Amino acid sequence: MLLLATLIALSQDAAQPGLSDLLSRVAEEAEVLQQNAPKSLTLEILEQRALKPATRFRPRLGKAATVPQPPRLVVRQIISEYSVGALKESAVQNLTELRQVISVDGRRVQSAERARHALSLGITSPDDRVRKRMLEDFASHGLVDIATDYGIFLLAFSKRGLENMKVAISGEEPVGADPAWVLTWQQTSPDGGVLEFLGNQASRRALQGRLLVRKSDGLPLRIHAWSEHSQAGHTIRDEATVDYVQSPHGFLTPASVVHRHMVDGQVITENLYRYEPFKMFSADAEIKFTELETPPQPPPPIKK
Repeated sequence: MLLLATLIALSQDAAQPGLSDLLSRVAEEAEVLQQNAPKSLTLEILEQRALKPATRFRPRLGKAATVPQPPRLVVRQIISEYSVGALKESAVQNLTELRQVISVDGRRVQSAERARHALSLGITSPDDRVRKRMLEDFASHGLVDIATDYGIFLLAFSKRGLENMKVAISGEEPVGADPAWVLTWQQTSPDGGVLEFLGNQASRRALQGRLLVRKSDGLPLRIHAWSEHSQAGHTIRDEATVDYVQSPHGFLTPASVVHRHMVDGQVITENLYRYEPFKMFSADAEIKFTELETPPQPPPPIKK
């Protein structure tokens, strides 16, 4: 029995790859995404479900006048042209998500062509104010607790990003039909964290979580990330799950992001981001896009 247990243990150890080999594979995919993301474009569909305070209207008569009104659930849908670019003012030229809103709750804000034109200007413009206005525009449509940069969080696992991260192999877990290794990770600096808009405040926080990589080839498939902090006597937690797929152009792209903002264990806001297949484009005087089809008409507005 002792010999059998020893043989099984040796077999398991041999089957498990070295951590450095896995991280090298992940960093390679992060570098490929770094190179190709600024040259790509897709359609992003955001559905937000948020608990908001009750309306100011209150009955003036009867028992109802004394009963506190429960919070109301508000559902919004934002469809945007989406790409990735670098902010010049960043000392390390970090990439950030860029958006141009097409429709809000089924109401068209601008045409897809105009959105693509503005997006391409933001990517190629030397003026960072253009890109900042994109973020402000995205947040100006009444959404709350917006989280951005989760879709490209794989970039945090570049060689440079891994220098500020603790990582360990902690088991295995399937992702769909693919067996995967589970890597637990923790950032030691907030610089590589995602950008969160909570109310009127924007901040970056160091995150921790799990990275699932396919057993057969080490391809990153899913990232779980979360952070917690105290604020005004409450425990604030943000968590997200990002699923990646291989694009036809040979680099990983986000398929979906589920982000939840919680206060004292209660989900206050849930953001579900879904992405159409990414297309490569080249921006010139006529802003030509390759393999870019006309985006589908937005679905009817979601009933609140």
